[in-house]
Amino acid sequence: MKIFVLMLSVVVASAVSVPSARANEKIGTVDMQKALQTVDAGKKAKSALEKEYNKKKSDLQKEEAAIKKMGEEFKKQSLVLSDDARIKKQSEIQERIMKFQELTARSQAEIQGRERELTEPLIGKLRSIIGDMAKQKGYTVVLEKNENTVLFSLEKDDMTAEVITAFNKGKN
Repeated sequence: MKIFVLMLSVVVASAVSVPSARANEKIGTVDMQKALQTVDAGKKAKSALEKEYNKKKSDLQKEEAAIKKMGEEFKKQSLVLSDDARIKKQSEIQERIMKFQELTARSQAEIQGRERELTEPLIGKLRSIIGDMAKQKGYTVVLEKNENTVLFSLEKDDMTAEVITAFNKGKN
């Protein structure tokens, strides 16, 4: 019986001490997307990416217009073309459409790769700043604040503005 009372005491004591230990924990949040888009280097990266995207988009639109024009010309000429000429023209249009689709997919992949290339170093620097700041301010955990992960947090625990300021000042 004494052993049972002793065990029960240990369990109760540990249950009481766990919440008090958790009371000392401090949890912060950072909106990484907002930080990435707001820091000066992020704005530069976004601008460069948009410029590259718009160039590729313009080139693709020109090619798409050329293919449409080919299709319209084919429709006009199809009645007067011989069967061989019509088949040849159709295959030319189909080949150009396939090349256009490949070019579109390649362009999308290039833009995504370029985006990773531009943002990964920024994300690394942001993470480093967040880690340093969390240690200085006594945070035990910092969560990424977005609509899917953090349902509620106090404004005082949102470190986003401070992280942006530190990043732009070059603190690390």
